[in-house]
Amino acid sequence: MKELTLRQVEVVRAVMIAGSIQGAADLLAVSAPGISRLIKHTEEALGIRLFDRRAGVFVPAPEAHSIFEMINKVYREVENLNSAVSSLKKGEDVHLSFASAPSIAQFIAARAIRSVRSRFPDLMIDLNILKIEETSDYLLLERGEMVFMSSPFDTSALESTPLAKGRIVAIVPEGHELAQQEVVSVHDLMHFPFIGVDINDPYGEILARPFREAGLEPRHTMRGRFAQTTVSLVRHGLGVAIIDEFSVAEVYMPGLVRRPLKEDASITAWCVQKRGRILSSFAEYTIERFRHELQAATARTSWDPQTRN
Repeated sequence: MKELTLRQVEVVRAVMIAGSIQGAADLLAVSAPGISRLIKHTEEALGIRLFDRRAGVFVPAPEAHSIFEMINKVYREVENLNSAVSSLKKGEDVHLSFASAPSIAQFIAARAIRSVRSRFPDLMIDLNILKIEETSDYLLLERGEMVFMSSPFDTSALESTPLAKGRIVAIVPEGHELAQQEVVSVHDLMHFPFIGVDINDPYGEILARPFREAGLEPRHTMRGRFAQTTVSLVRHGLGVAIIDEFSVAEVYMPGLVRRPLKEDASITAWCVQKRGRILSSFAEYTIERFRHELQAATARTSWDPQTRN
């Protein structure tokens, strides 16, 4: 006996529901002769009668009742499958965990997650903020799928993908004399209390480079581990600093003035993941949104040297 195809199941059920060939054709938006031929072919192939024809009305044949029960069961399962697919497309009952360095989480993360939430409105997002030394355990123990960092990991267990290159910029308190300059040099910054990050920290080492390349050694009067701390200290008039532009990517930052650094200095944002791990489609989309927002932050002028910010 020939097996029923999904198309035959669909047509048989449509005739059963509509009670006529024309009605089934209307339900499926196809021609009535095509439905009639398929029903006839199905009955011949199965060697059983599926319908009794009574004055143009198709009534399920008594001997075919068990088949129709199974067809209805198949359709319920298909509906359940479609419902599950629909839920998955919205992120329902799905948990996405990933992490970010504080500098990228400050403003970029919210913009990227807003896009992710728009596409997957029911997706549960667990965003962790990590120090660089916490990244390996987080990924290798699979607590999350990826981490967005300002430094790559060159190990056999982890792989790093560059997402965007940003500038290092100077930040000073509003009203500071350096705020009157359109461009600030590391030589200018040496004359004022300087807030920095420990140069033994990978992020701090990146920030120290433009000084060292200029033959200078940054003298920290105060240190903050994270970008948010540095921004807060500068905003409250406790000193000047340099920082990656991702950390100050907001258009309006009252109390803070950002200026381009005269020296050529940059920082790269990376996506780090466990080598060989297959990422979920939600993670892959999230990475693309972070890439987009990071590149957008570098492409647009989020602050104008002619303004106070």
